[in-house]
Amino acid sequence: MVDNVQHRKKTHPVRNTVLVLILLLIIGGLAYGMSRYRSLKNSVNSSFKASGLTKERNVTSQLSSKKPISILLLGTDTGSFGRSDRGRTDSMMVVTINPKTNKTTVTSVPRDTAVSIPGYTSDSPSKINAAYAWGGTKTTIKTVQKMLNIPIDFYALVNLGGLKKVVNKVGGVDVTPTLSFSNLGYTFKKGIKTHMNGKKALAYVDMRYKDPQGDYGRQTRQRSVLMAIVHKTGSVSALLNQEFIDSISSETQTDLTFDDLTMIAKDYRTATKNVKQTHLQGAGKELNDQSMEVMKKSELQRVTNFIRNGLSLSYKKTGSIAVFSSTNSKSKSRSSSSSSTGTNATTANSGTNNSDYGYGY
Repeated sequence: MVDNVQHRKKTHPVRNTVLVLILLLIIGGLAYGMSRYRSLKNSVNSSFKASGLTKERNVTSQLSSKKPISILLLGTDTGSFGRSDRGRTDSMMVVTINPKTNKTTVTSVPRDTAVSIPGYTSDSPSKINAAYAWGGTKTTIKTVQKMLNIPIDFYALVNLGGLKKVVNKVGGVDVTPTLSFSNLGYTFKKGIKTHMNGKKALAYVDMRYKDPQGDYGRQTRQRSVLMAIVHKTGSVSALLNQEFIDSISSETQTDLTFDDLTMIAKDYRTATKNVKQTHLQGAGKELNDQSMEVMKKSELQRVTNFIRNGLSLSYKKTGSIAVFSSTNSKSKSRSSSSSSTGTNATTANSGTNNSDYGYGY
C-alpha cells in the first residue's frame, strides 16, 4: 500500500524514477542476490565509496539489531542527454525502513530548497542541490542532516543512465501513454500501446510541463515504466544477474556494501510492503537572483517529525540551516527585482530582525 501524503509539489520525474528503481532493487530484489553471493558480491562492492563523513550512528549495530535505518538516495544526470560534467543532485529522497513497525517512508526534498550549505555559508542562501557540486556526498549528507535534524545512515548516488540501461537490458518495455505529447524528439499518443527503448522511456517520464494532471500525471508515468520493467522480467530480482550488475555498477555509488544489502533484503523486506510517501513543500521565491523553494518552519518540522517517526526516534526540533518563510505574502514571490529578499534571508542568519525570512534556528 502506498499512501501519498501530499501531491502538489513539483518533482523531477526522470531522476525520481531512477531512484525509485534503485530502491526497488535494494530492498526488493537482493534475496535473489543472496543465492548467488559469490558471483555478485565483487560487482556490487565495486560501487562502494565511503562518504568521508563520520556517521552519527553505529550503522553496523543498527543492521545487526534489526533497528530502523535511513538511506539518502541521490540522483544525478551526468552524461545523460549530452551532459558530461559531474552535475548536481537533481533529486533527493530520504528513505527509512523500519522492521519493527513494518513500515517504509520515502521523503522527497526539492532540489531548489533554499539552505545555508555547511562549509559554504558565504554563498548562502543556496539551492540544496549545490551541496554535491561543491562538496560531494559528504557535504550533501551533512546538509540534509542539519536541515532536518535527522541521522542519515547510508547513501546511494545514481546516474540517470542507469534507467536507460535497465530498460534496454530487458529488451524495452511496452507502455500505454496516459496523454498525447512530444518530448525530446519522441511522440506519444494517448491510449496507444508503445514499445520504448531506454531513450524513449526517459523521454516519456521526463516531460514536466504539459501534463494537465501535474504531479499526479508525472507519477503515473513513472510508475507505468517501472511496472512495465517488473512485468517484462517477471520480477525485479530477475534483473539481478551478473551482466546487469556489471552494467549498472558504473551508474551507482553507495556506502552500502553487499553484506549490508543482503542483511536488508533478509531482515527488512517485510517493511517495504507498507510505504508512505511525502515531500517537503515550499513556495517559489527569488533569493540571490535565483529561483528557490522557501519552506515554512512548520513544514520543516512536519517533515522532520515524519522521518524521525519512521526511524522510531523521539521528537526534536527541526534543523537550523534551511531558509524558512514566516509570511504568506505573495508580493515577493518570483519577483525579478527582489534582490532585497535575498539580503533579508542572508541577514536573518546574522541575527537581523526580519519578519519575512530566516533560517530554521
